[in-house]
Amino acid sequence: MKNNTIRLVVLIGLALQLLMFAWPVSAAKPKGIYITQGTLEDTRYINYLIKRAKATGINTFVVDLEVPSKKYQQNIRLLKENNITYVARIVIYPDGGTPQQVASENHREKKYHLVKTAIGYGAAQIQLDYIRYNTKQPASAQNAINIHKIIQWYKERLAAQNIPLQVDVFGITSFGEEKHIGQSIKLFSQSVDVLCPMVYPSHYEPFPVHFAAPYDIVYRSLISIKKQFNNPLPFKLYPYIELSNYHYPLSREKKLKYIYAQIKATQDAGADGWYAWSPHNQYDNLFHVLETYPVK
Repeated sequence: MKNNTIRLVVLIGLALQLLMFAWPVSAAKPKGIYITQGTLEDTRYINYLIKRAKATGINTFVVDLEVPSKKYQQNIRLLKENNITYVARIVIYPDGGTPQQVASENHREKKYHLVKTAIGYGAAQIQLDYIRYNTKQPASAQNAINIHKIIQWYKERLAAQNIPLQVDVFGITSFGEEKHIGQSIKLFSQSVDVLCPMVYPSHYEPFPVHFAAPYDIVYRSLISIKKQFNNPLPFKLYPYIELSNYHYPLSREKKLKYIYAQIKATQDAGADGWYAWSPHNQYDNLFHVLETYPVK
């Protein structure tokens, strides 16, 4: 009897292992929205966004941290209580760096203080934005080398804490190095865990052409990134999409189609997730798309 019981337990264990191989469990792809510090500290509105996000499959909030505060820390707890991933966005060089700022270790340390604070608040990952020269810099291959050294500086400190590093880049870098601002996806790939190309149709010239083809520009941008590498990519790819095009007014119905086209393009291009950008954190149109359109 005892032997039969042992045999049954062993068989059940083997069956469970087979089931695990047959039905692998995979984590949900990140689907996120950008949140300013002011929005996060508005408890009523952040609760509204949390409620709508959970109902529509949004599982990540990318939140600015500019000035540490008790209110910020308190409301980050709301995200965690609702199983929403907190990614801290740190702006390194507002409007792009000057040569003096890029060379300044004091400036890096000042921004790293915000990084440490965000980690203390519970950030799962750190996202660096505006980590580039300003657009007035003369074109030079050295620019990207200098910016990559800054990325490496942050990466070394975050790796020691097992915190993944995300870096935002201009969408145009999908097609190759941008030598004025100093952004090179091939170079940055050596140090980033997640790449977040801002593939906003509004940022590509000629504007009328790309405004009218949001799916095409997002899809081609992401495929172009992949073509720079042998598969698989050495980083996760979470592109940013935009909810409107500031060059052209759109009706609500056209905005919904504009949003959907970009999400569909990220899926078809095989991105690992996506983030949505609204500078004023107005996401009702996005929520409606996720509720209504066939998105995964």
